[in-house]
Amino acid sequence: MVLSWTRRNVFRRAKKEKGQIQGGSRGGELEVEVVIPNHFRCPVSLELMTDPVTLSTGITYDRVSIEKWIEGGNKTCPVTNQVLTNFDNIPNHAIRRMIQDWCVENSSYGIERIPTPRIPLSSYEVSQTCTRILSACRRGDDKKCQELVGKIKDWGRDERNRKCIIGNRARTDAGNGADAVLGHAFDCFSSGDSFHTHVVVLEEILEVLTWMIPLGEEGVSKLSSKASLNCLVWFLEGKDLASRQSAALLLRQVYVQELARVGKVAEALVKMIREPTGSASTKACLATIFNLVSSAENKGEITQRFVELDLVSLLLEAIVDGDKGVCEKALGILDCVCDIQKGKEVVKNNALTLPLVVKKLFRVSPLASSFVVSILKKNFDKKEEGALIEAVQLGTFQKLLVLLQVGCDDTTKENATELLKLLNGYRNKATCTDSSSDFKYLKKSF
Repeated sequence: MVLSWTRRNVFRRAKKEKGQIQGGSRGGELEVEVVIPNHFRCPVSLELMTDPVTLSTGITYDRVSIEKWIEGGNKTCPVTNQVLTNFDNIPNHAIRRMIQDWCVENSSYGIERIPTPRIPLSSYEVSQTCTRILSACRRGDDKKCQELVGKIKDWGRDERNRKCIIGNRARTDAGNGADAVLGHAFDCFSSGDSFHTHVVVLEEILEVLTWMIPLGEEGVSKLSSKASLNCLVWFLEGKDLASRQSAALLLRQVYVQELARVGKVAEALVKMIREPTGSASTKACLATIFNLVSSAENKGEITQRFVELDLVSLLLEAIVDGDKGVCEKALGILDCVCDIQKGKEVVKNNALTLPLVVKKLFRVSPLASSFVVSILKKNFDKKEEGALIEAVQLGTFQKLLVLLQVGCDDTTKENATELLKLLNGYRNKATCTDSSSDFKYLKKSF
């Protein structure tokens, strides 16, 4: 196979001046082909290598091509088919200089000299830096720790370096990943009331940890300590927008049972939703609240606290214009709120609840629809004649019939069937309304 690098009109002006253009080519275009030497081409992409690296098998590839090959799950050398004993890519400086010299020699044909690539970050460098961070933590040296965390932050601006930092090979001498080391540093400088005097380094750690999400088990464990959680909640209530967003994202990672024991966590989460700082942080707060009210050991007490903070109204407002993720989480929280008597009363007494909830049937997702049916089931009984009539007027009966026809999980099917039996007796008492427009969001099965 012969590959070439083609450029048009190269040297055309120079040859015109020398009168070397043939009669047949005069006024036309001159095409020049430059053949790329085979040993300068990557065996995978068959293109000129810009960053040649050599594997343990002795074969040289372009770094981008071989990294994609390895990231695709391949464990062999593409040329020799030998199993790789390690995945280290050693820069081949000799070949790279030869390619650069060849580019310079052929620059008159429009070939640009490949730049000398930056040496990529190695797992060893990350490991050494993390070890130094641990050492700074033991000394209580927040200035040095801030400097080292800033170094990791700068590395992380490059996507390849970020993968190296997050990857399993980025280990410290103690055997912990970079996220665990940063989690330890955060816990160290947030112990007691000292986090007020270490705000700068804590903010740096927060920013770096957010792009390491999802965190490993060790990192989650460090952030789930009492000191770390108190500090995260403190940041959540603060004034710095970036820190509040980072804290919201990281609270979603911690252990729910530990978070439930932190004072003022409910107030901080509700404040974030009331004063939204961005779609991602709002969703993270909703997810954290859902975890608290659905799985915490003292979920009844926590749910009661959220109800007292007027969370129900905020959830209904979020459902009005929220996207799929927001609606699913908000409806899931409402469903859990209805498990306690006080929550059920607040949900029933809000005039927006019924029309908004019924409207979301089929319009969001199957999961959201299951939450809607569960909410209706928990709030309807024979004593609520006015609410039942209103539900029929809103087209709930027809929507539930369609839900059973389309299909749903067994629990939702059982709840929908019981609701249909309950609503059937009020169909003649309700004013007929045209709810066909609500079904335009339903995907057809044919």
